[in-house]
Amino acid sequence: MENRWDAALVATARMLIAVLFVGGAVQKVQDAAPAMALLADRGLPEVLVWPAMVFNGVIGVALIAGWQLRTVALAAGVYSAATSLFHLQPDDPWQMTIFVKNWAIAGGCLALAVCGGLRGRA
Repeated sequence: MENRWDAALVATARMLIAVLFVGGAVQKVQDAAPAMALLADRGLPEVLVWPAMVFNGVIGVALIAGWQLRTVALAAGVYSAATSLFHLQPDDPWQMTIFVKNWAIAGGCLALAVCGGLRGRA
C-alpha cells in the first residue's frame, strides 16, 4: 500500500529530472557550440545537436506531463547512460563529474520507470 507521500515524492523526482532535460534543450538552443564540439571530437556530425535538443525537450515535457512514464523514463535513462560516454575524459575532472552525473541520472530514470506515477504506474 502506498503511503500519502509516495505520489508527491515521485512527482517531485519527475520534475527535478525533467528540469535537467528541459534545461539541456534550452542550453543547446542558446549555445549549441559546446555540444557540437563534443560531437565533433567523437567524429560525429555536429548537426546531431538538433535531434538531441528535440529529444531533451520532449523527454522533459513528457516527464512533467506524466505521459507514458515508464517508456519515457527508460528512454531518458538509456540516453543519459549513452551520452555519458561523450564525457569520459579521465584527464578532465569536470568532464568526469558530468560522466558520473549522467550515470546517476540514468539510475534515477530507471527507478522512475519502476515506480511510474505510482497509482496505476503509468
